[in-house]
Amino acid sequence: MKSLSQQNYIPQVSIDCVIFGYSEQQLQVLIPKINFKGDFWALPSGFVFQDEDMDNAAQRILRERTGIESIYLEQFKVFGRANRSSKAFLDKLIQQNFDKLGEKSASHATEYDWFTKRFLSVGYYALVDMNKVVPQKTDLDESIEWYGIHDLPQMIMDHEEIINEALKTLQSHIDEKINAFNLLPDTFTMKEVQDVYEAISGKSFVRTNFQKMILSLDVLERLEKKFTGAANKAPYLYRFRKD
Repeated sequence: MKSLSQQNYIPQVSIDCVIFGYSEQQLQVLIPKINFKGDFWALPSGFVFQDEDMDNAAQRILRERTGIESIYLEQFKVFGRANRSSKAFLDKLIQQNFDKLGEKSASHATEYDWFTKRFLSVGYYALVDMNKVVPQKTDLDESIEWYGIHDLPQMIMDHEEIINEALKTLQSHIDEKINAFNLLPDTFTMKEVQDVYEAISGKSFVRTNFQKMILSLDVLERLEKKFTGAANKAPYLYRFRKD
């Protein structure tokens, strides 16, 4: 495998992906733990080839981490502060893993210089049905797991800020883009829709008012009732109208 500096990447441009799922009435975020000693958690990230569109690069990174092809994706912000650097994180990782990394060779020095330059990072958020995702580790990962939005591990660099910005953007998008349904299975109840909206917004809604609001959007198709053994009280199932 070629080193990062030898591959045909655009220099000093990266992509950081916030992959949102939903379960147990809260948003979840898919986060890998880096395969070195120490507490190093980072967003699924990658670089952009010279001949690759930015959105295609993000789709590639997401596909490698989730195992699914069709993913709802939004670019939301570029992170480019002048002091944005991975040097402090990488120095700490090297210090804690000197026995594994060994002496700094000339090739190591080249990679270190390449990786610790200031990078402009393009942030994307993705919305997925967790039931369809099979989290995929890369060679750099010790593990990759879902974490509740309120129970995140300590992230490297500015990755916690990136998650917070992704959440703020998603909160502003749920009415404008009507995209929260991408977190649900193909069919769902109205209560499940309300639970997702409440998890994203952090607010509670009156059931009758919420149902009227959602139905007024005219984006749902009502199906048969959900089988519960009590037909009269069973809720209707809905699906998002694709046309």
